[in-house]
Amino acid sequence: DAGSSVEEMEFNWDEYLEDTGAIAAPHGSFKHVDTSLQNGFAPGMKLEVAVKSDQNTYWVATIITTCGQLLLLRYDGYGEDRKADFWCDILTADLHPIGWCEQNKKILKVPEGIKDKIPDQEEFLQRVLKGACSAPANLLEGLHRGKNPLDLIAPGSRLELQNIRDSLEAWIVTVVENVGGRLKLRYEGLEDLDKFDQWLFYLDPFLHQVGWAAQHGYSLQPPLAIRSLRSEADWQEILKKVKEEEEESSVPTDLFKDKPVIGVHSFSEGMKLEAVDPMAPFVISPATVLKVYNDKYFLIEMDDLRPERAAGQRYVCHTNSAGIFPVQWSLKNGLHLSPPPGYPGQDFDWADYLKQCGAEAAPQSCFPLLTSDHGFKENMKLEAVNPVDPEEVCIATITKLKDSYLWLQLEGSKKPVPECIVSVESMNIFPVGWCETNGYQLRPPRKAIVNKQKKIAVVQPEKQILSSRTVHDGLKNQELNSSDSVVINGKYCCPKIYFNHRCFSGPYLNKGRIAELPQSVGPGNCVLVLKEVLTLLINAAYKPSRVLRELQLDEEAAWHGHGETLKAKYKGKSYRATVEVVRTADRVADFCRKTCIKLECCPNLFGPQMVLDKCSENCSVLTKTKYTHYYGKRKNKRIGRPPGGHSNMEVAMKKPNKRRKRRKHFFVHKKKRSSTSVDNTPAGSPQGSGAEEEDDQDESELSHSLAQDRDKRKRKLRTFSFSDDENKPPSPKDIKMEVAEKLQLDSNPLEWSVADVVRFLKSTDCAPLARIFLDQEIDGQALLLLTLPTVQECMDLKLGPAIKLCHHIERVKLAFYQQFAN
Repeated sequence: DAGSSVEEMEFNWDEYLEDTGAIAAPHGSFKHVDTSLQNGFAPGMKLEVAVKSDQNTYWVATIITTCGQLLLLRYDGYGEDRKADFWCDILTADLHPIGWCEQNKKILKVPEGIKDKIPDQEEFLQRVLKGACSAPANLLEGLHRGKNPLDLIAPGSRLELQNIRDSLEAWIVTVVENVGGRLKLRYEGLEDLDKFDQWLFYLDPFLHQVGWAAQHGYSLQPPLAIRSLRSEADWQEILKKVKEEEEESSVPTDLFKDKPVIGVHSFSEGMKLEAVDPMAPFVISPATVLKVYNDKYFLIEMDDLRPERAAGQRYVCHTNSAGIFPVQWSLKNGLHLSPPPGYPGQDFDWADYLKQCGAEAAPQSCFPLLTSDHGFKENMKLEAVNPVDPEEVCIATITKLKDSYLWLQLEGSKKPVPECIVSVESMNIFPVGWCETNGYQLRPPRKAIVNKQKKIAVVQPEKQILSSRTVHDGLKNQELNSSDSVVINGKYCCPKIYFNHRCFSGPYLNKGRIAELPQSVGPGNCVLVLKEVLTLLINAAYKPSRVLRELQLDEEAAWHGHGETLKAKYKGKSYRATVEVVRTADRVADFCRKTCIKLECCPNLFGPQMVLDKCSENCSVLTKTKYTHYYGKRKNKRIGRPPGGHSNMEVAMKKPNKRRKRRKHFFVHKKKRSSTSVDNTPAGSPQGSGAEEEDDQDESELSHSLAQDRDKRKRKLRTFSFSDDENKPPSPKDIKMEVAEKLQLDSNPLEWSVADVVRFLKSTDCAPLARIFLDQEIDGQALLLLTLPTVQECMDLKLGPAIKLCHHIERVKLAFYQQFAN
């Protein structure tokens, strides 16, 4: 919709960090980005420079520092004396590499200022130039002069890319796009066919200059995935053409001098280890060293025990490859190890598995030492590549750290993805602002305020499959959905807030949009959860700015909460106001009820209680025109703006493009109404609105909206089904649910197996659903993470059975907190 497109256009990292209370990961933690920003010149390099006092003579100078295309130089002989340091522009100054004067018969002569310090010029030059590093000749002369080395990798440049899937062969790739060193590469010979394009950072260890394969004894062969697209003769002709054009499309070898050096490994064929599939870095699983090519490269295959599977995912590794770990690494770090597909049972044991396979574990000495000295911390924000769709760079939040590895939750991706496991040295992560700096589209968050719950199910190509193997092992921090308050890391946590879609939505909120809200938000930090709830309500209003004004902080009223800035968009303008939210869980229920009354909707529309059957307020009899009789009376309450001051709302004009403009501030006044008379004017009409530009929606527009709302409600009622019989209408006795007797558990549900879960369900009135839990291998950990939306989506259940099932799940959760949670 228009609102979300404006959000994308206006996304700003500073505002987002302020809104979420998060901090950015330090720029210094992204070593590959630091390397890409270097201009090819480094302090300490030497070059020959024309002497200012005599342009026909030259002298050796040392680079002190660099700044873009500027160099700060000091003539050799001045020692530590900085008084004669001078800046010069690479593009205009008379600069040359060491040895240029000798080759071109130019005179090297000591400058006048240090002539008395250097009695023997020849001896001095021999001494200072011994072992010296000359500035790169290609950056001082010719077409490349003064250019950032990274800019030399232009579209059309050619490189060689090793095939990391199953062999050491390499093939030519052409650069399609260069985004700050992140290259979009297309295999030579595919022309406009982009299906097999890849994105790699230019420092990737598997990417090389043309000629690398021949120098190291590897063959140039197109990958198997594309080999059948052309004949062998065609491929040879392509190779011949590349060699003829090598000079004009080549990339300077200096660009690759900062690539990580690949050391010697000590792996042997058949060794077992734990690994993350780089093509789907969501879980850690057992893997096998399938083949050893040489002392630098070996082939890893992800274990797959299914008989119909000919081969598992495989990829080439080296000793410093990310995502490979010793056996038992997951267990030692409290992480979940996903058993291989086809593994019998749920409890994976490495000792038994190695015995069954007749294999040995790769010793610890095979793996590089992991470091925790990297600067990353939990909840920091950064920008990261979506492994499912490498075209996307998304906002990412660090949810967990273990040694040199980060768990990232991506926000705003077109399709939801589970948490990604990446190395701190990954070249697919970038600092905040990297996309903006390089003119690339960053995927913004879907909502302005984000306090995302962890994904429970891994999205498969066909449908979502729930399994204990795909559930994030976050239960140690008690990050569970519960209608009760929880203590997390010693801090009081807000309970889950339910949106009760059947309740009366009042005059301000659009019933259709309310129905599209998630079933619940939270649990979590009170301020963040309530801020997200209010933001969702504002976006679900007929006039978001009007709802924001109703919620804004009354400066005269006594309050003991926390002031938060919320935003609204309406008709191309942005509004913001300070809204009070409570900080502690014991005040959440009262806060929700009072906010509902303030918005003149049912007091149960949202809050910590789920309305399972009939609302206690009997709000189903209400209509938009009757709201004043039930919730519209505001005795002795001043409706207008606080006296003595203006509203704290501000508005900014809609931006026509991505460039941010200076905001035009002006204040919005609330229209005063008599505190003694009852206002029977519909809130959406001009008379009931404030005196700002949003008041051009007339009563007919509101009537049309209400008519649409009634139609949607009727359609929704017709589509609800509470049984497998589509023609049977819901009846109160079918869905009525009395408060069940308190559940007493004999064992901790965290330790339940799939069989234990099935046994529990068969003891309830949801026994027919036990088969689904058995098929999808849902154990106790997975059970405790289930919510109503996931049950409906992942199990294809209709609302009635799903509610009944979730009722029993909530009983287990409550018993878990009361009996076992510490």
